[in-house]
Amino acid sequence: MIAVDEKDLKLVIEPAASLLLTKVSNFLTEHNVRWYVVGGFVRDMLLGRDTADIDIAVAADALEVAPKIAVALGGKYVPLDRVNRVGRVVLVNQGAPSTKDQWELDFSTFEGNVDPDLAQRDFTIDAMAFDLLQLKRDHIGVRLIDPFNGRNDLRQGVIRAVVETAFTSDAARLLRAVRLAAELGFRISPETETLLQRYSSLIAGVSGERVREELLRLLTVPRADLLPYLDRLGLLMAVIPELAQTKEVTQPKEHFWNVFDHSLKTVVAVDFLLRQGKWEYGNEEILATAPWSEVLAQHFALEVSSGSTRRSLLKLAALLHDIAKPRTKTIEAGGRMRFLGHTQDGASMAADVLERLRFSGKEVKLVEIMVRHHLRPMQMSQEKLPSRRAIYRYFRDTGETGIDILFLSLADHLATRGPHLSLTGWQEHADIVNYVLAQCFQEESLVTPPKLIDGHDLINIFGMSPGVKIGELLEVVREAQASGELATRDEALAYLRERLAKETE
Repeated sequence: MIAVDEKDLKLVIEPAASLLLTKVSNFLTEHNVRWYVVGGFVRDMLLGRDTADIDIAVAADALEVAPKIAVALGGKYVPLDRVNRVGRVVLVNQGAPSTKDQWELDFSTFEGNVDPDLAQRDFTIDAMAFDLLQLKRDHIGVRLIDPFNGRNDLRQGVIRAVVETAFTSDAARLLRAVRLAAELGFRISPETETLLQRYSSLIAGVSGERVREELLRLLTVPRADLLPYLDRLGLLMAVIPELAQTKEVTQPKEHFWNVFDHSLKTVVAVDFLLRQGKWEYGNEEILATAPWSEVLAQHFALEVSSGSTRRSLLKLAALLHDIAKPRTKTIEAGGRMRFLGHTQDGASMAADVLERLRFSGKEVKLVEIMVRHHLRPMQMSQEKLPSRRAIYRYFRDTGETGIDILFLSLADHLATRGPHLSLTGWQEHADIVNYVLAQCFQEESLVTPPKLIDGHDLINIFGMSPGVKIGELLEVVREAQASGELATRDEALAYLRERLAKETE
């Protein structure tokens, strides 16, 4: 064991974390339990990063200690792993100023000294421990226990597996290695890269929930090289094998890349349009006409389900939007290449992928709608700008997701043309999207017209029988209302009276 004795090492800590650790220390000391702070909290403290997750190793049965601490601190206990004796305590409102909504304390068990616990961890930068020597309001004094030279790797910016069996014992670590490297801006050591490639197929045995969590966290990082890197390691196809066939699919001359590379570039373009990354084929000229506002920023930051935002799901839809092109590709007699039905088939395939990875029903529906309608923005009108009726129909079919689809459409355009982008063509596309967004935000009645009449009116006034026909006529009224042809109840009734009269002629 390499025990680095640094009693003079003082690490800045937020008051809420210090208070929390003080409470834990008092409880464990009172019960004669030896303990260490370990893992990610140690890493993040040494890096000066903020965190709300604290890993604690105790020289006792963690499944007995954690519930007692939960009661003593007024938290909630969650058993995580009964075999390896790991329990979680979730806490809120610890009586000190904090930017955290809640804290998660994960307790693990060790016997003898803490080295065996550290040896079972994934990467050297997570295989360190703090023996707390001093707890103050805004700093802590520690003795660092570092048996695998993790602090040196931390200084060098390297992700290195503790042992080769790190991945065979828990294959979710394959994705976690890349995710940590992306989040921290680190590189993965060559020997660990080799292990990632060797064991990439083991991802198939990881639960969908865990893969989903890692994939979503990866998608929050705006790095253009991330998905190609995952592909080079064999991890992207291990997670989404449906993408493999897209590598072999060429596209019409308007496309600079094949389907696979186009899909990866579309993800990069999404980050660029959401002001999260760069586009290597032009920046200022493109962004000058691309839509953006604080309202849009808030829209894409919205949480959809635990761990996912509209931004991360838009990036996922971008990755999957052409996934059905291999199965729908045809070449006509004159050589014209077509992909008829790829949006519908792609929506179904995307839903299957997300359901397999245990995404929520809401997440699946949102991505499915984006894939199904990703061509709609440019199909709303053959003229320069779409009509009010076309905009109404678009948001009727897509709902709030219509905003996301507009950005997917723009990203698709950039990733289609690549370095051959025509600024004139881009301007025309951006003008349509800006116009539709303006109508959406400035005229709510166009997107969701207020109700003028209902089914009871059609039954009572026109003597109609309940049935499908009533719904069809009400939709006719809403379309006419959205297009500006009528605005009052009397006008709606007169409109229907005239229509029904024509139908009986």
